[in-house]
Amino acid sequence: MKWISMSLLLASVASVNAATIAVIDSGLDYKHEMITPNLWSNINEVEDRRDNDNNGYQDDVHGWNFAEQNGMIIDYKYLGTFSPDCKRYFDIQGKMFLGKATESEIAWLREKVKDKKFIKEMGKFGNFVHGTHVAGISIRESKNQAMGIKLLPTEVKPFLEGLAQQKSSNVDRWSLLEKAFDALASEQMKQLSDIGRFIAFHKGDVANGSFGTGFNQAKMITDTAFKVIFFRKPKEDESNKAARLFIDSMVKHGKSFVGSAPNTLFVFASGNDGMSNDEFGTSPANIKADNVITVGATYKNEFFAPFSNYGTKMVDIAAPGMLINSAIPGNDYLEVSGTSQAAPYVANVAAKIKDTNPNLRPVEVKKILMGTVDMKGFLKEKVSTGGIVNSERAVVAAQMSLSMSVTEAITRAKSQVKDVSSFMTSNVNPSAVIPMPLSPMFR
Repeated sequence: MKWISMSLLLASVASVNAATIAVIDSGLDYKHEMITPNLWSNINEVEDRRDNDNNGYQDDVHGWNFAEQNGMIIDYKYLGTFSPDCKRYFDIQGKMFLGKATESEIAWLREKVKDKKFIKEMGKFGNFVHGTHVAGISIRESKNQAMGIKLLPTEVKPFLEGLAQQKSSNVDRWSLLEKAFDALASEQMKQLSDIGRFIAFHKGDVANGSFGTGFNQAKMITDTAFKVIFFRKPKEDESNKAARLFIDSMVKHGKSFVGSAPNTLFVFASGNDGMSNDEFGTSPANIKADNVITVGATYKNEFFAPFSNYGTKMVDIAAPGMLINSAIPGNDYLEVSGTSQAAPYVANVAAKIKDTNPNLRPVEVKKILMGTVDMKGFLKEKVSTGGIVNSERAVVAAQMSLSMSVTEAITRAKSQVKDVSSFMTSNVNPSAVIPMPLSPMFR
């Protein structure tokens, strides 16, 4: 981050009253043509190796990199290092979904997924482009400003080493395992709370969290920990029990994360395991608070994405998250799928609501989002509202809330704004689309 162009300065002045979305992710390309006009700029900070606004973060001009503790919200050294095959992989997925892929393209993709070197490259590619893609969705067709927050990862190795040192202790092994999970979850959420406090300091209106640990990802960690403590592989019920303990600990301590920015609405992706968050859980998606809303994914307004996590208790609302075209680093674009794409769709609308009525509290923005959905039969058993976000109706409700109660505004908006029309796509193959993973909390 060696410069602040005149276009960035003009953009920050022009949209000084716009709502701010903190994109907590893998970093964002602040030079991208789609991002630059809506890039958040800290008007109290200049890049001079000093902490001008006295918040403890030197040169936090467009956000902060919590992974390396500096103002570089993206690592440009990876730009141009990936093969064209990475983009082609996603392009063919989209064609397969629509039934337009050729036999040779399908054969190519099936061979590629067997290539370990390619799969490793895809992991790096996914991490690199994820945050920029999410940011693009969050600011599309809006005045919303995107603040870059590069997520602070946690190393698991020291945790496992600590377990190894205690494995011969004369204690209840399940108790030891639970305490270890609780300690790791507590440490992780302390780190995320630093991010929350940073967002609060800069008065972020909305924070998008397309990151997390799903049940299957938790099991990869907890199964290893179980073997260290019990000297054997866990049985299936033991594996599930350990994973639930870990998820529950992260959710419990996660309240300190969202509590560190009480005036910010946190929008979390529900997860991409195709599992019930009511039964198995995902963190931070399962955190319940007035300033938290959790989002599942659909294909347009037509059907629920087969990969999306769901739950009438733990998932609040749905939004489009399949084949979403958005920015990726290097002034490029790509169609990507996942609840990671559905969450910023809702964050985008949340910021528009806040921009329309800046006096609304997070719980009221959440109430408008959930109260103005288009009800869908296919969502009845998937999300608590039974509906998909309706951007126009939500913004109309926000406008009306300037002169009446939020409850009355929602009622009137529902009577004035029609549902978004649905045109069922025929001959599609939803299983052909593999979602891009959530940005990992652990590595």
